[in-house]
Amino acid sequence: VQLQASGGGLVQTGGSLRLSCAASGHTFNTYSMGWFRQAPGKGHVFVAGISEESALTIYADSVQGRFTISRENADNMLYLQMNSLKPEDTAVYYCAAVPGWRWIKVSSRYRYWGQGTLVTVSS
Repeated sequence: VQLQASGGGLVQTGGSLRLSCAASGHTFNTYSMGWFRQAPGKGHVFVAGISEESALTIYADSVQGRFTISRENADNMLYLQMNSLKPEDTAVYYCAAVPGWRWIKVSSRYRYWGQGTLVTVSS
């Protein structure tokens, strides 16, 4: 599976952005998908995850109620709707694919990663 994230940009505090992740290959729907973010000088931090058929979703406490993860398997697409953005949401955001659900929050368990898209929230 090859992944390509897009949709990042500069937004003011309180604004919204929708990130997209396009997947290639015929096995997209066999992977759970996650969004991670990486601020300068820090490691990958889990943001949100969704199971293969969207039955399960999970969010980091810091984004719960503001971000929504979704996927469209027919189109091989993953999304992250981000509302009420804060300056602390500023980071490079990555989409990634992991087999199963058990390790959805563990970046080291992910098999495929997109290239990242930068989100900057100005105060």
